[in-house]
Amino acid sequence: MKKFRMIAAALALVLALPLTACGQKESENTVYSIGISQYGEHASLDNCRIGFLQGLEEAGLVEGTDFTVDYQNAGFDDNIARQIGDSFSAADVDLMVAIATPSAVACYAAAENKDIPVIFTAINDPVQAGLDSGNVTGTSDALPVEAQLQLIRQLQPEAKTIGILYTTSEPNSVSTIAEYQEKAPEYGFTIDAVGVTSQAEVTQAADTLLSHGVDAMSNLTDNNVVGVLPAILEKANEAGVPIYGSEIEQVKLGCVASAGIDYVQLGKQTGLMAAKVLRGEATCADLPYETISEYSIYINSPALDAMGITVPADIAEIAVESSAQ
Repeated sequence: MKKFRMIAAALALVLALPLTACGQKESENTVYSIGISQYGEHASLDNCRIGFLQGLEEAGLVEGTDFTVDYQNAGFDDNIARQIGDSFSAADVDLMVAIATPSAVACYAAAENKDIPVIFTAINDPVQAGLDSGNVTGTSDALPVEAQLQLIRQLQPEAKTIGILYTTSEPNSVSTIAEYQEKAPEYGFTIDAVGVTSQAEVTQAADTLLSHGVDAMSNLTDNNVVGVLPAILEKANEAGVPIYGSEIEQVKLGCVASAGIDYVQLGKQTGLMAAKVLRGEATCADLPYETISEYSIYINSPALDAMGITVPADIAEIAVESSAQ
């Protein structure tokens, strides 16, 4: 009887070993589910998404093996952004990634009750958007406003008025307009800002701004405005008014120049933060949002030539040629 009990115990131990090993393997091979909500489709937001995936890869996570992605695009529609956030919450994703402020606000609202972590990117002012506390963090693309004003002054020494189009309901744009208005007098400029409530109003607002006789226009990362930038450029070019972009992709489209950040790098930084959260190495509360402060000067020489603008030698030495040609 004693011998039987010893055999039974040994058999039980042998049977338990594969189960334990399976359990460990299953834990090691956890596949994280990531929901990516992008507010709309334009190059800078696309670059954020590309960079985010590169950041995960750099952190050692492989798509299809370590994580899956459900990518959704809101088409610059706040209602759709909310629906996307709700769908991610219903699916109990492991992480929501939000590209641009409206998507971030929608995801955070949808994730809050379930305490799903939210990582954002391409947000100028997370504090103004209410995304600086809770189970949320990410990266800010705060614009180098002073560098932009200095660039415009160097390229257009006689300019007096800068026109800016912005969405009145987008916190990023509102706070950036306030910064422009505060700092512009230091460089001898006044700001003529025209607000819109939707993308459908942007081209008409551009006509209004150009009719005011502005000397230049400075474009923000305002999603409604960037979404129809080619149409704005066409109008401004006809009027002989140069538009300064806020990043390289806008310069490639035809803006004359920009003091801007690298959005692929911004997304990559976001991906590295997300990897820490997914692996349990840190919580969102452990990771204050980060801001990329380094910028580059981008120029579009054909666009500058068309406007009769000569680039000073000191700028030409450091500028990155970014024309599409």
